[in-house]
Amino acid sequence: MTTGTVIDRERLASLTAAELERFIEANPTSKELYERARKNLVGGVPMPWMMRWAGGFPVFAAEASGARITDVDGHTYVDLCLGDTGSMPGHSPEPVARAVAEQAAKGITMMLPTEDAAWVGEELHRRFGLERWFFTLTATDANRAALRICRQITERPKVLVYSYSYHGSVDETFAVAGPNGTTVSREGNVGPPVDPSVTTVAIEFNDIDALEQALATGEIACVLAEPAMTNMGIVLPEPGYMEALRELTRKHGTLLIIDETHTFSAGPGGCTKAWGLEPDLFTIGKAIGSGVPAGALGMTVEVTERMLADAEADYEDTGGVGGTLAGNALSMAAIRATLSDVLTEEAFELTIPLATRFSDGLHGIFEKYELPWNVTQLGSRAEYRFEPDPALNGTQAHDASDPELERFLHLHALNRGVMITPFHNMALMSPSTTEADVDRHTEVFEEAVRDLLDLSSGQAEA
Repeated sequence: MTTGTVIDRERLASLTAAELERFIEANPTSKELYERARKNLVGGVPMPWMMRWAGGFPVFAAEASGARITDVDGHTYVDLCLGDTGSMPGHSPEPVARAVAEQAAKGITMMLPTEDAAWVGEELHRRFGLERWFFTLTATDANRAALRICRQITERPKVLVYSYSYHGSVDETFAVAGPNGTTVSREGNVGPPVDPSVTTVAIEFNDIDALEQALATGEIACVLAEPAMTNMGIVLPEPGYMEALRELTRKHGTLLIIDETHTFSAGPGGCTKAWGLEPDLFTIGKAIGSGVPAGALGMTVEVTERMLADAEADYEDTGGVGGTLAGNALSMAAIRATLSDVLTEEAFELTIPLATRFSDGLHGIFEKYELPWNVTQLGSRAEYRFEPDPALNGTQAHDASDPELERFLHLHALNRGVMITPFHNMALMSPSTTEADVDRHTEVFEEAVRDLLDLSSGQAEA
């Protein structure tokens, strides 16, 4: 059956208005709390990005467990957002909740190491291959530290990033490739301390020629890269690209930082283990502590020796690396419990097939209704986009965004008890997620498509 693929924008606006009315009517307690919070919280939320939820205000959470969130109005949601990766192990998995409670009773932060820290270092080495580690509170902190270390030991001024990548709130990374090989500030960048072109070279992902040209200048201290981009949908590396990245960085004396904060979804050792990557430095956060603030920075022995041999660098006090609460006992207990008992190899054997089931369900809908959309999977993570083929770089993915359509699909799902990430069209699977959860999203998504195309159930089966 051919339905056509052009979205009627007037109908889309009308459907969104109806969903918004339904959302407001169904969530009076959340709305009341939001209005109350607006008197003292910026935008009525603890962090400005919480304003991005499709209903105009967020539902306020009452509790969460496994792959479910219940809000203050009593609605329970299948949660495919999972804290935008922070709760990839599921909400409050029992081993982590128990370990955190036990450690909290014994001491939260003491400015001293615990045995858990030694175990975590050994486990991170086993999983990701890098021999030396220290800890932060977030992956953002880990990335900031990594950039400073790379600039210090290479004595080079600039870092290389990919257009529309995301590495937390790191000043150097809010840059995109401009015209004629220039680097410009990303639209919406707030108060950059300097023009990003002073600190950064931005190029497109999967462009080997641009990479070699940038590295050949000899001014690049390091490349900071996700092995697959995740900020503008999932953009996978083309065959041979990661090998070329490693070869060219070594050729030009540039250090390679791999950020696996989101791509940890690829498996128990992330893409680094699955694809045989060999980074000089490695950063990760969010999921490793089941949402308890925690980040980690791994380094090879060679990088660590170069770092510690530099008598001019103060890594212990005023050098800008670390923080008073970093590596605290509570975070270490959370990471140990997460890696030992929750995000195990067996867990990924459950979650990756669930993401495949999610992807297959969407592919079936796209084919059935002849929609020129695609879905890309990376382990236990999958995301749909509004273009026929997966994007090859961040700019292409950015240009294919459709905020009006995304808002409708997200709000439609939320009104029917399914929650996905508000910034993306991303779904993530936890060890608590079930096939029924995935199928519920597929069912709701098809209902939204039928509404968009003005089809009854009978027409859909015609």
